[in-house]
Amino acid sequence: MPIVRGKIIEPLFTAEQIAERNRDIARQIAEGPTRDLLVIAVLKGSFIFAADLLRALHDVGLAPEVEFITLSSYGAGTVSQGVRIVKDIDSDVKNRDVLLIDDILESGRTLKFAKELLYERGARNVTLAVLLDKHVKRKEDLEADYVGFECPDYFVVGYGMDVAYAFRELPFVGIVQGDAPSDT
Repeated sequence: MPIVRGKIIEPLFTAEQIAERNRDIARQIAEGPTRDLLVIAVLKGSFIFAADLLRALHDVGLAPEVEFITLSSYGAGTVSQGVRIVKDIDSDVKNRDVLLIDDILESGRTLKFAKELLYERGARNVTLAVLLDKHVKRKEDLEADYVGFECPDYFVVGYGMDVAYAFRELPFVGIVQGDAPSDT
């Protein structure tokens, strides 16, 4: 198991598995609604997945415009009561097909908010692509249109996802197993 920053990280999905799924998802997306396609990546966690998926979309002949949105859940303590826009997109979505990309679909609150917002702004169609789908945490009636992997109920890091801003750079998705043994 890799040791990163003094932590043992067990790979859950390898870089090779992720690359293969990205190619599969891109082919699926190419078969769906893609007229005047706008891709919106939800920051920060989706940035690596979005970049790799965009390159895979290029390989299947799509050349979408790309935007970024930053959303934040808020509430008392660890209980989310709502979502706010931290950084909005600049593009007009009216009468466009929109692909919303995020790293993980858990409760569904953030992506449901974003999807409804895009429809309110006049999007013709909004589809969701997520690297990981964690059904066990779902609070909203929302399903992704394109899913990389079903995720067991673990806190995962890597491939854009972090814990305290660490481990985003890992080329795989993994589970922090604990501290690495010291050599002393």
